[in-house]
Amino acid sequence: MTSLVSVVRVRASVRRPPFEPMKSLKCVLLVAMSCLGTLGVRGAAPQPDDISPLLAAIREARGVPALAAGLIRSNRVVALGVTGVRKQGVGEPATLDDLWHIGSVTKSMTATLAGLLVQEGRISWTNTLAASFPTVSPRMHPAWRDVTLSQLLRHRGGAPDAEWLQSRGIWDMLWNHPGTPGEQRAAWLDSVVTNAPPVKPGTEFVYSNTGYVFAGMMLEAAAGEAWEDLITRRLFVPLGMRSAGFGVPARPRFIDQPWGHQWADGRPKAIAPGPDADNPSGLGPAGTVHLSLGDLLKYAAFHAREGRARGILSGDMFRVLHDPVPGESYSMGWKVATRPWAGGTVLTHTGSNVQWYAVVWIAPARDAAVVALTNIGDNTGSTAATATDEAVAALVRKYLPD
Repeated sequence: MTSLVSVVRVRASVRRPPFEPMKSLKCVLLVAMSCLGTLGVRGAAPQPDDISPLLAAIREARGVPALAAGLIRSNRVVALGVTGVRKQGVGEPATLDDLWHIGSVTKSMTATLAGLLVQEGRISWTNTLAASFPTVSPRMHPAWRDVTLSQLLRHRGGAPDAEWLQSRGIWDMLWNHPGTPGEQRAAWLDSVVTNAPPVKPGTEFVYSNTGYVFAGMMLEAAAGEAWEDLITRRLFVPLGMRSAGFGVPARPRFIDQPWGHQWADGRPKAIAPGPDADNPSGLGPAGTVHLSLGDLLKYAAFHAREGRARGILSGDMFRVLHDPVPGESYSMGWKVATRPWAGGTVLTHTGSNVQWYAVVWIAPARDAAVVALTNIGDNTGSTAATATDEAVAALVRKYLPD
């Protein structure tokens, strides 16, 4: 990974086995103007640079099916590009309007939703699992009862990693569960909290999809609304993220959106939309969102501004979301580091369901964000991660020099 952007990576949403051609200029401008209009910028939008040729060279070198990236600064989309195909072996080009699965980048969205509800007094950071789920509490192992929303969002709630779920058959149970996302989450909670947590809550960092599922459930209990509906109504709609949805974006048997891919014999293998194309739907709060490049830039710019513009969260709440506990480098849905090009702190996260790969970098001091997306999961050679890192690094060098 390039030194400009490399950082110890957090593990993304995963599937079994567990481990944790450019459109017209008019289309480019429409995407940019959409981002700006939602963020409150008036007037004609300057033309963003077309970085598709830059991305094409990276895509060809790394062999990923498609690659998209963009940079936004001070609410202005500075650069946009996409290259490659929706499905390997088929000539349908990826476009700027296409939708991309972002895996664990979803976690920061769940944390942001929590900040909204805390700001309104609907829930508090110190709300516990026992208080949120009184009917489950009598069956909980005592160590789970006082686990808080804040601990879960910081991966310090004792929630297990994917290997622990697999070793107890819980992951297979979820994979075969026939119910709704909410029913899957209810079964997930009951299957886990009747056991002792693998580590003592509050004592150490353990990256956990399960912890974010439980946090999402606490938000559901506080608001009386399914996480999918709640995050759409309270976060996606206010930010103008009209493309945001859940699961893989393409329809079965159609190439109307990018397909996910996995590596097979060193080549991308397309995975048909359907049951094998994503994690169980109950994993939603930890990693099932899809959306367009433009809408991901809107979301990243929202965090880059940290309340400096009129918005739905206060500056104080952004600081809660973005500041890690002393001695650690993970806040609420973000890995926190420093980079000279960022003028100090950066917020970053990767996301993958092993068939897609996304990365977001945010530099609040420079009011800037860079994102990169590809429709293939990572492999042991880190090809997808390398391609997206190289795209981010190229944009940083060009538009955010030290």
